[in-house]
Amino acid sequence: MQFVDEATIRVQAGNGGNGCVSFRREKFIPFGGPDGGDGAEGGSVWLVADEGLNTLVDFRHQRMFRAERGENGMSRQMAGKGGSDTTIRVPVGTVVSNVETDEQIGDLTEHGQRLLVAQGGRGGQGNIHFKSSTNRSPRKATQGTPGEERELRLELKVLADVGMLGFPNAGKSTFIRAVSAATPKVADYPFTTLQPHLGVVRIETDKSFVIADIPGLIEGAADGAGLGVQFLKHVARTRLLLHMVDIAPMDGETDPVEQIRVIENELKGFDPELLKRERWLVFNKIDLIAADEREKVAKAIVRKLKWTGPWYLVSAIARENTWPICLDIQRFFDEQRRDAAEAAAATGQG
Repeated sequence: MQFVDEATIRVQAGNGGNGCVSFRREKFIPFGGPDGGDGAEGGSVWLVADEGLNTLVDFRHQRMFRAERGENGMSRQMAGKGGSDTTIRVPVGTVVSNVETDEQIGDLTEHGQRLLVAQGGRGGQGNIHFKSSTNRSPRKATQGTPGEERELRLELKVLADVGMLGFPNAGKSTFIRAVSAATPKVADYPFTTLQPHLGVVRIETDKSFVIADIPGLIEGAADGAGLGVQFLKHVARTRLLLHMVDIAPMDGETDPVEQIRVIENELKGFDPELLKRERWLVFNKIDLIAADEREKVAKAIVRKLKWTGPWYLVSAIARENTWPICLDIQRFFDEQRRDAAEAAAATGQG
């Protein structure tokens, strides 16, 4: 599931340092030759893809990024110190274009992938390079070249980490509104969500995930009924599924167990592999059931389903028990990343 996030930034690489005009001055060597060193290269500006980032929202606060200029050359043939590069972290999936030419510069699709977006200027040459048989005391050195400067457009097709499944009006939009800054349209009729809504759930400053409200699925969705196959395609791109269930249907006749099985059949009909995806049951609207009955009702459903995965009791509208789920989701993703890193390290050692 994806939506497009955009930002515009300006990047400026460092200028190259100037070459030095200098002559060797030592005791007993009154007419020493040239010894001016070279200027250093300016720092460059790089983008690097970081899987820990989900949106481009941080670029609304900082839009200008500069790298250091290179130092000038010095006497005794000493070159200047190179300017430090500037590295800008962006989410995986960021497409980078030059605003002036509308040309795509790169597409950062993998964690750790780097893209040079502004090359630092070259350092100038010191006068030692201009010594010749006809000019033993050259007073010439060259200046460093300017670093590149350009305006960039960043576009991110944001992929949802968590997809929310469930029948229309199970409370998915309300849940997203409760745990994120998203404000999806919420009403008491089926198919309130006609387009996917995404919310960013920020656990800590550098820890967040994107959660998507998949429009309500109904029986026959895999064959195009309701809002159809297009949304089932999005489900396949998520890392975790939250299956939300109305534990207290207003009509008193709807069977939550049957509704869960309908959704499972639609997933299976579209792609049997989706049933193997990590999926957690979320029993919503517990505020409509007496406190001492809630767990009993949920356990009866779990028994009928022979469910062995995680399950939760929440009231999205009252924001009851919604945050603990978010903490568990973040822990789940942290463990996934840790396992992947350990597996990669083991492969590298092998």
